[in-house]
Amino acid sequence: MSNSTSSANDIVRRGLLKIHEDVVLSTVDSLNLKGTRLQAVVGMPLRTLQQRRDVVNFASTAPMAAVKGLLELLALNPLERVIEVLGEHADSPSFEQLGAALDELVTNGMSDDEVVAMLTFAVGEAFPAAPHCRRLLEERPQWALPELPDGVSASSLLTPKEVDAEVRAQRRLRREQEKAKKKSVSARPAKPSRVKGTHKHASPPSIEVRTPEITLDVLERRRIVLTPSELAQFSPDHPLVGSVVLVEVPYSAVDPEAPEQKSKQRPAVVVGASDDGVLVQGVYTNPGSTRVLFQPWRRLGLDHVCYVEGVRVAVPVALDSLERLGRLADDEWNSLI
Repeated sequence: MSNSTSSANDIVRRGLLKIHEDVVLSTVDSLNLKGTRLQAVVGMPLRTLQQRRDVVNFASTAPMAAVKGLLELLALNPLERVIEVLGEHADSPSFEQLGAALDELVTNGMSDDEVVAMLTFAVGEAFPAAPHCRRLLEERPQWALPELPDGVSASSLLTPKEVDAEVRAQRRLRREQEKAKKKSVSARPAKPSRVKGTHKHASPPSIEVRTPEITLDVLERRRIVLTPSELAQFSPDHPLVGSVVLVEVPYSAVDPEAPEQKSKQRPAVVVGASDDGVLVQGVYTNPGSTRVLFQPWRRLGLDHVCYVEGVRVAVPVALDSLERLGRLADDEWNSLI
């Protein structure tokens, strides 16, 4: 199927199939899935891939959230290099500019796997240059994408889904049988009621069975639990709690390359606040055993995938001087608490 008519999701799946399986498995093996809290729709397929080593099955059938998440990890480094080469044209390059940048990077050692990861990721995320990426995948033989395996529906933007005539007839027959069955049940005469005294033994009293009502819980924003010492200084109910701000987060250890530097400005999630400052969990670009995926990194305008540190840090700062990047939605907040 042509890359120009395939859906973005199909391009993403086919891109993962194109990348050498050793590269894909090496990337997924580098993930510490046991120490990271991920949504089940993402975490479980990745764990299965780590165990079963079946890249074709994962790329073809795994939920899109998991496929896109893995492709994103493969694409981040080459994407940063492409952006650096494009410079001021990075936001919306022309086809010629993007092609020239990739040619330069390939000459300097970028692999075809990295190029395919970057191009298909850009298509999947609907970047402004996505049409150029589709064209490059179509015109460059070394980056041509394989078709999805048989049995996996490859949706097209131009071709409507076709249903086999025999299948349609079977469905119609089942519907008619179900209608006839319902009519026969409703037409049955009611059972005659028993007359008192006609039976030797009285029937046992009837028991009314009530079916409990099933309700869906409304998503509630969890309240963070602070330690007594943190509560003595910060309020978990402050209006600023749940916001993401830019703040000078102190280092937990001395940086041997720059021992004079004690802190660094970085995004951070506010979990407590008072007139004296804020209690935050810093946002970092590298994963760690005490860090979880920061889901809204793209929505809040951050450059690449980030992780939230589980350790809380007190930062003395004037609240009115903080630069706010946004506020976490309830599900985003709950995933961190």
